[in-house]
Amino acid sequence: MSSGMDSSILDTYLYEENNLLDQLDEMLVADEKNGDFSTDDVNEIFRIMHTIKGSSAMMEFNSISTIAHHIEDVFFYIRDKGIETLDPEHKKELFNLMFRSEDYLRSEIEKVEQGVPLSTDIDAFSNEINSFLKKISGAAPAQPEASQAAPAASGAAASGAAAPGAAAPASLPDDKDAACFFHVFLEEGVGMENLRAYMIVNAVRECEVTFRFYPSDMETDPDTSQKIAENGFFLAFDSSEDASKAEGILKTQNHIRSYELVNVPKAAPPAKAEEKKASVSKPTAPAPASTDTAAGKAAPMLSHAPVKQNLISVNLMKLDSLMDIVGEIVITESMVTSSPELNLLPRDNRDNFMKSARQLRKLTNDLQDIAMSLRMVPISGVFQKMNRIVRDMKQSLGKDVRLTIVGEDTEVDKTIVDNIQDPIMHIVRNSMDHGIEETAQERIAAGKDPQGEIVLSASHTSSEVVISIKDDGYGMDPQKILEKARSKNMLTKPDSEYSQKEILGLIMLPGFSTNTEVTEYSGRGVGMDVVKKNVESLGGIVSVSSTYGEGTTISMKIPLTLAIVDGMKVTVGDSIFTIPIANIRQSFKVKADQVIKDEYGNEMVERVDHFYPIVRLHSFYHLPTEVTQMEDGILLWVEANDRSYCLFVDDLIGEQQVVVKPLPAFLSEFNLKDHGITGCTIMGDGNISIILDILSLYSIAVENA
Repeated sequence: MSSGMDSSILDTYLYEENNLLDQLDEMLVADEKNGDFSTDDVNEIFRIMHTIKGSSAMMEFNSISTIAHHIEDVFFYIRDKGIETLDPEHKKELFNLMFRSEDYLRSEIEKVEQGVPLSTDIDAFSNEINSFLKKISGAAPAQPEASQAAPAASGAAASGAAAPGAAAPASLPDDKDAACFFHVFLEEGVGMENLRAYMIVNAVRECEVTFRFYPSDMETDPDTSQKIAENGFFLAFDSSEDASKAEGILKTQNHIRSYELVNVPKAAPPAKAEEKKASVSKPTAPAPASTDTAAGKAAPMLSHAPVKQNLISVNLMKLDSLMDIVGEIVITESMVTSSPELNLLPRDNRDNFMKSARQLRKLTNDLQDIAMSLRMVPISGVFQKMNRIVRDMKQSLGKDVRLTIVGEDTEVDKTIVDNIQDPIMHIVRNSMDHGIEETAQERIAAGKDPQGEIVLSASHTSSEVVISIKDDGYGMDPQKILEKARSKNMLTKPDSEYSQKEILGLIMLPGFSTNTEVTEYSGRGVGMDVVKKNVESLGGIVSVSSTYGEGTTISMKIPLTLAIVDGMKVTVGDSIFTIPIANIRQSFKVKADQVIKDEYGNEMVERVDHFYPIVRLHSFYHLPTEVTQMEDGILLWVEANDRSYCLFVDDLIGEQQVVVKPLPAFLSEFNLKDHGITGCTIMGDGNISIILDILSLYSIAVENA
């Protein structure tokens, strides 16, 4: 990549390429399931490869552009001759080749993301693709000629002629040597307009004509992108012959809305009347196959007044900044409305102020909801990628399995979507590898459909998204799990004291695996514990349910957003803590004689026929307080991931929606997450409140007490 390009250009490139590869993956999986490529998908794959080739060449990522170019050649031939000319074996080979090509392109793009060098030895894969093209064509790879390229056009577009003496617009570049210009306009909303324009410049260079381009710094100055989007760009030629040659190239390029030939007026007396400029627009219907070129099939183009797009791409960092600002507004509004100085105002003034404050709070809440909604994206992107996982493992393991997706339009925070993919992928792989039976005969003998099924679903509750991965395979054998845990010294109490839920929960302990063989996908004892850790890092929980012989369901409950939570503020001495409302089951007072102690002296209290341990926050965090007697304080019955206990605090302040702030970096060395602290928030009076992590607090204060 040219050193002058800034990171925003690279970010846009990576975003677009990953989106294109996601589209490609969905098409390939769907077409393979149907047993053939549709004509529309052949055209779309050609377009995707052409776009990847061009943008990667612009960024000087040679390995990506080269492989994309070879695949483009394959689909140029298929598009020209028709997919029906391929026999079933060639189609099967093409599917496998395309999946491998997609994987290769993804791996190279990951290298770009990680800043490591790209592959340089690509000859073997390039030759394999070219060999396949030779095989299906019966000859050397066909290279489309430029003379084939020009899409059918009419009028001025077909002839390329401009009306003689066309007047130059006022915005023509100052190029004294130019005899004529092409004024080129790109389609609206294509993004990276400066680089797309420069791609067209590079294409024109191939016809070996003398020309200049304006803005001349379009390659290195991203600020020219907006100018090109609004006003187009210019190609200046010394002769009309050169311009005519270049027009043949312009007709083949993607993303051009229209272009016009502008002749430079000679230094002569003014013309009697201004003559009309010749305007050339791209055809609005696809050109016949005989007019296609390797530079791309003429896609339906926008007219001079295209419909504006309703979607835009926004950098996630900008949304993070917006959320930070909204959070500061929420905090500031709370500080203003809770100021003790308001009590000094006359009653009428105070009433008017509070009325305005209530309106401000409503508007602030609306702003907060909108800002949060901007971060919400469908989980379909993650779910659809599981189709490829199932497809590859079906071929590798020889199992017949279908993946059913439910609720893929469910929306969650973008940060959660980015972090939930690996846990879902691991669970799907587990289901494929040792959840589903090995053979269809085995399933038939068990009274099941010969084809196994994995159901991937998502749904909303009031404040959470619930993601479930269910298979109809073997199910889990509780006895086998207990035996394996016992052999690894993982049990902490007698077998008979473990409930079904606790036994299934053992599979999420580090190093646990019931597989006797290590495979490509499982058996190493590293997996479900990582899934559990990743989900809990998002504030979620993982649960397992299984019936031996019928199947297994693994569910994940994750907050819809990590930015703002509803919290209960409590006091402990001079400190104020915030506890997420979602974790609170009940608050209540007790007398001293209602508290019992176990054999180790740990306090417990009975609720709904069960005894729950009590954690005194002032003792755990060594905070001075006058409230030490049980009758003087209050108990909060809290729960997280099926772990319930009670917190003893001085008093409740009240419920409030709070903005979650990360802890300062200099505190990271103290590993506060393992001490029940997940973050902090700024209260209305400007003081800091610690937000408690109920699950990790249980682990350190109860399990390890």
